[in-house]
Parts: sequence; structure tokens; C-alpha cells
Amino acid sequence: MLALTRKSKEAIRIGGDITVTVVEIKGGQVRLGIEAPPGVRIYRAEVYEKILRENMMSSGLSVEEFSKIKEALGNEDKV
Repeated sequence: MLALTRKSKEAIRIGGDITVTVVEIKGGQVRLGIEAPPGVRIYRAEVYEKILRENMMSSGLSVEEFSKIKEALGNEDKV
């Protein structure tokens, strides 16, 4: 993991087409703005994990079976 220090209104670039900007810092919260191409889906981590769990449940596969498929495909970060 890369850890960076940014102040309000400062940004980071991911690749050539994604920009993450610190919009506001208030108390213990940081508000981020994300600019990305229309085809890039952006989720909060907890929402993404829920989507993965629901997709596994709807497929009728067990977590173990799903893990085996991910391993066989070699796309663990993308599945």
C-alpha cells in the first residue's frame, strides 16, 4: 500500500485518467472527490464487498468454490 500525505485541495493521479482530490478535512473525516472515465465503477470498500458476497450467494456457489474459480482465472483483484 502506498501512503501519501495530502492537504485540502491537493490531489493524486492514478494512471493517466483518474484523479483523487482531497475536497475537505473536517474532524476525523476526509472528503474525497474522484474524477474518472464514465466506464470506471467507483464503490466504497464496504459496498464493493457486499456486492461480491451477494453475487456469490446468487450464483449458488460456496465461498470455497468461488475462491477456486478466482484462483483458476488468476484475476483475484478483478473478480
